[in-house]
Amino acid sequence: MSEIQNIKDNEEIFSKIVRAGRRTYFFDVRSTKADDYYITITESKKYTNEDGSFRFKKHKLFLYKEDFEEFRNALEETTDYVLENRGEEVISDKHQSNFSTETESELEEVKSDSVADFTSVEFEDL
Repeated sequence: MSEIQNIKDNEEIFSKIVRAGRRTYFFDVRSTKADDYYITITESKKYTNEDGSFRFKKHKLFLYKEDFEEFRNALEETTDYVLENRGEEVISDKHQSNFSTETESELEEVKSDSVADFTSVEFEDL
């Protein structure tokens, strides 16, 4: 098989991104060698090293059409269970209790407050 064909087989046909704090989820539709479609779900999590640099750790699931219905049913049943037993409010020591309900104006206010507290520092080139 040619290199061009290999690249075509791995191309994303459709993609959705869900950003969730330090995690990002990628839902991608790809094509098999037989030109059928399957889905990859990738979780990418950002880690900060002690020196301030960062890296990403990724986990990937491959989901084929024959498993869609069972996967969808299991996901729906699991999410319904969580919402029925713990509600929609996020319970966490790391988040504000209403973080999911902040409006854009509230987010802009927090952003502008953060900028006002910033002190400009200049460094000379060595």
